[in-house]
Amino acid sequence: MNSVQTKPAPSEVQVKFISSSIGKKMFMAVTGLFMFLFVLGHMVGNLQIFIGQDQLNAYANALKKVPELIWLVRAVLLVCLVLHVWRGIQLYFENLSSRPVRYIVNSTVQASIASRTMIFTGAGIFLYVVYHLLHYTFLVTNPQYAGLHDALGRHDVYSMVILGFQNGWISAVYILAMFSLGYHLTHALPSLFQTLGLNNDKTRTKYDVAGWIIAVLVFIGFSAIPVAVLLNIIKLPEGVL
Repeated sequence: MNSVQTKPAPSEVQVKFISSSIGKKMFMAVTGLFMFLFVLGHMVGNLQIFIGQDQLNAYANALKKVPELIWLVRAVLLVCLVLHVWRGIQLYFENLSSRPVRYIVNSTVQASIASRTMIFTGAGIFLYVVYHLLHYTFLVTNPQYAGLHDALGRHDVYSMVILGFQNGWISAVYILAMFSLGYHLTHALPSLFQTLGLNNDKTRTKYDVAGWIIAVLVFIGFSAIPVAVLLNIIKLPEGVL
């Protein structure tokens, strides 16, 4: 009598896909995309500091008027971050275990340095995000920033940012973190299209170049602020300290 083979239940298929290498990469791609979109929006918001104190403070004040939206975005970003880090660590150690023998000639010679250091640039970004939140968002490291207000009584985010970046060490750490972010993106962005099946031999070079261009623009966009503060291009308003 021939045995009857039953098809796996849909839930079993889903579990196998999620735990597979491609499933983990899909999680990395989707969560990474959400965080990348936030990075772009955050950069555009930050660059308003070059317009002036009123513009940046008005922008920050407008965000405070929709706390539900802000906390929803933070919650989504937190979930994305946890999933991204978790899956990234799993893939890293799976790749290590799949190559238990170290050959005299490195078999990863064709892989870019950016791809081989994703775990390290990612760790650097994560550590900086924690510090950045404690510094500028929750004001744990510098509670005195909470007392800064402009002429209209709004929280003076403009002066807060300048005071923070006037510290050369803080600016240096920030620029280093943005370099890590940019370098991370040089591999992450092309990999995103690869994982989603939108990349092939004809488009690979174009996506690689686009990844580098976007990464450089992100690095310049964020780093321009501390550099402008240190060069005294962006100055504190009169009467602030």
